[in-house]
Amino acid sequence: MPTPEDGRRPFHRGAGGRPALPDLSLAEKRLLLALPRDGSAVPAAEAASRAGFHEEVEALRAASGPERHGLVAVEEAVERRVGLTAEGLAHKQHGLPERRAVEAIHAAGGRLPMERLAASLERPEVPVAVGWLKRKGWASLEKGDGGTDLVLTDGLPRPGDDEAVLAGLAAEPVPVDRVGHEAGLGMLRQRSGVVAEEERTRRLVRLTEAGQAFVGGLDASGLEGAEEWNELTPERVARWAEMGPDERRRIRLRPFDFGVDVAPRYPGKPHPVTQLMAEIRAVFFGMGFKEIAGDYVESAFWNMDALFIPQDHPARDMQDTFYLAEPATLDVDGTDLERGRAVHERGGGTGSEGWGGAWSPDVARQALLRTHTTNTTVRYLARNPEGPHKVFGLGRVFRNETMDSTHLPEFHQIEGIVTEEGADFDMLVGLCRSFFTRMGFPEVRLRPAYFPYTEPSMEIEVLHGGKWMELGGAGVFRPEVTKPLGVEHPVLAWGFGLERLAMERLGLQDIRDLYVSDVQWLRENPLQ
Repeated sequence: MPTPEDGRRPFHRGAGGRPALPDLSLAEKRLLLALPRDGSAVPAAEAASRAGFHEEVEALRAASGPERHGLVAVEEAVERRVGLTAEGLAHKQHGLPERRAVEAIHAAGGRLPMERLAASLERPEVPVAVGWLKRKGWASLEKGDGGTDLVLTDGLPRPGDDEAVLAGLAAEPVPVDRVGHEAGLGMLRQRSGVVAEEERTRRLVRLTEAGQAFVGGLDASGLEGAEEWNELTPERVARWAEMGPDERRRIRLRPFDFGVDVAPRYPGKPHPVTQLMAEIRAVFFGMGFKEIAGDYVESAFWNMDALFIPQDHPARDMQDTFYLAEPATLDVDGTDLERGRAVHERGGGTGSEGWGGAWSPDVARQALLRTHTTNTTVRYLARNPEGPHKVFGLGRVFRNETMDSTHLPEFHQIEGIVTEEGADFDMLVGLCRSFFTRMGFPEVRLRPAYFPYTEPSMEIEVLHGGKWMELGGAGVFRPEVTKPLGVEHPVLAWGFGLERLAMERLGLQDIRDLYVSDVQWLRENPLQ
């Protein structure tokens, strides 16, 4: 007695030692009974028709269970098919260019000047016809009285294999093995746009030896008129209540088979970066913060000067900042410009000496794409100098970076400030630790750092995969930033990189992987 293949579900012995059939559905039984008993394979579409199914997919679905039990084998055969394009159909109707050309030469007595060939062919076909005439040896080129002539080499030639293939093809593709004249088909393939080829995958279904043996034990009686339910709906429950005993016997309740392999389903969901943004917002909202937003296009004043970044700072160079050609400048309030001049040149009454030298309002008016979201923060403080405030921003920023595994010219920054009476550096440390702990990074390390607009300052690192990774910076705004804005209380500020955080959360080694169109990665990435 045949046995199932290794890895298949084993068959059990029934009465008298006869193998007992697995628990097959009605559709599976119908398919088994419809397949040839000799084990020959039939196309799935034919199997569907034999079993009384409407679609090929029904037969393939019904074959999946018996295939796992070793009763049925589903095989794939790739079939190449060929047909004629619109140009090919035109050649079939009127003849190949060289055939029309050779007939014109023959009609002219075996010699035809080149300029007269255009009367029998379309102008683009002339060089094609001449090339194939020479290639097939039907005609040669000779000098004539007025130029070059085409001369027949051996009378009017008989149709070749390529013409025979052309005559037998149509627009509807047929299997290549039915075409014949392989050399002729090869010649047609060398012509651009004459034949169209495609591959079709045919699925064949056949009974295995085990399946042939088991079909003999299948009882076909009772299949006619039988009905199988694999789910209970309110309508079916109501119908069951109205059935008589005989009708109920024709209903079979099909149990679920949780071992069946099914194609994965990928529901629509937000991009992983969008999911992370929503989580970050939820964390800040839970900590009592309010969200603020600003514009991408900004003046150098609010992007840099208001943050006490000197006008000769390297970050202002074209190598780091995208400056705009249109508009090249943006208006800045004159009062703000004078405050900026005073702070940069002399300290502006903040207790600082400033940077010294001459400060240029023209440089401050330059238009650029913001290099950080801190421009939104200082604008908010300028409009709302009275505290207390707890606000954050999450937005896109732009820097003239060379793209590599850790840098992008366009990315997102997480910005936030807290200002209130008595705010201090210890409070900032606690806020940063709390944020990253809520984001799933309980191990946080802080290191001293330098930024032009905060003092004291620190860099924030988290432990991930056994390594410390820098995710952002933080500090207390200097008086040179806050006092010109009218802010009297300390301002705690921080800025984190969203993409770096996303890489850590998603286990990516290359920051570019966040934005490539890898559909499979997007499908398989779970909802956070």
